[in-house]
Amino acid sequence: HQRIKQGVKSGELTKAETKNVVKDQREIRQDVKAAKADGTVTGAERKDIRQDKRQASRKIYRKKHNNRDRS
Repeated sequence: HQRIKQGVKSGELTKAETKNVVKDQREIRQDVKAAKADGTVTGAERKDIRQDKRQASRKIYRKKHNNRDRS
């Protein structure tokens, strides 16, 4: 969340990019909540969540460094 806020503040993220990465973060939170719902987070669920977080992180980096700025 901090990286997204910083990207918005500095103008590195456009409105559409911000909306997209915030949606990804929301989906990850929902996945974590669903995994915890039965009381146990399995190894497979943990692996999926970790992979989603890595992909989201890479996506934030790419969007912050794509030479588009909020005008």
